[in-house]
Amino acid sequence: MSAEDKRRHERHALELPITVSDAANRVMAIIQFDTQDLSEGGAFVRSNLLFEIGETLSLAFSLPDGRSVRASGKVVRVSRDTGDDTVPGMGIMFVDLGDADREALVRTIARNQ
Repeated sequence: MSAEDKRRHERHALELPITVSDAANRVMAIIQFDTQDLSEGGAFVRSNLLFEIGETLSLAFSLPDGRSVRASGKVVRVSRDTGDDTVPGMGIMFVDLGDADREALVRTIARNQ
């Protein structure tokens, strides 16, 4: 079963800057990435700097309407640059996203379809 088959929420192409920090505080920096796609349940974050599957991250991003969203996420998939058309990055599943932030995210996705 592929990762796409396991998803509960359809992904939508939506590029947003996203700030990531290691929830365990092993990485002493806040790192700026961009999403490639986004759903109510998670995001694919483009990056050559990859965390390990299972790591929990603190995430912050702003929706196009200016609303700031904070969430915790777990790395569920890692894609490395293999020299072909593979986009390096991480699939991150939201594990803690407030109801108001989730509703705002759903509205943003609906507007951008």
